[in-house]
Amino acid sequence: MSETCTWQGTEPIYVDYHDTEWGVPEYDGRTLWEKLILDGFQAGLSWITILKKRDNFREAFEGFDPDRIARYTESDIERLLANPGIVRSRSKIVATIGNAQAYLDMEARGEAFSPFLWSFVGGSPIQNEFATMADVPAKTAESEAMSKALKKRGFKFCGPVIVYAFMQATGLVNDHLTGCPRHAVIKAMGTQP
Repeated sequence: MSETCTWQGTEPIYVDYHDTEWGVPEYDGRTLWEKLILDGFQAGLSWITILKKRDNFREAFEGFDPDRIARYTESDIERLLANPGIVRSRSKIVATIGNAQAYLDMEARGEAFSPFLWSFVGGSPIQNEFATMADVPAKTAESEAMSKALKKRGFKFCGPVIVYAFMQATGLVNDHLTGCPRHAVIKAMGTQP
């Protein structure tokens, strides 16, 4: 028997995220980078925690501008550690700075972030047909390969489980359950604009 997605619960911000954003294919490199950073901040926490703080993160990290973040110094780290509106983890903040540098290094080598990420799924979303939450994996061969490739390029907080959550959120895979009304909607979005 097929279920509908239940992970979003009933909290309005979470329901809205499920109903309008989660699983929608994203092709903008900067937006993908921001979402990867936020998924890294989620490590050890629930997504709702990050979702509620997302606007604070965007403000604290200057719109997730990699050019600016790559130049952050110790004083910026201290400023961020003093900000109660974000997750105040030194290791995650330092990783974000390094991830900005890695993102810019890829660009400088002519390796655009979006096509790089989408190459792990053959350029279009993987359309999964999971009927129950128990069927959904925590990681896949694709997320393991992407994680390894990101780490090789200097990224941190991008293990295969974090990367799979990122792939689900950004529509590289369609993991809405088959009984969820969003499954068909997201499936119809499965071709690049």
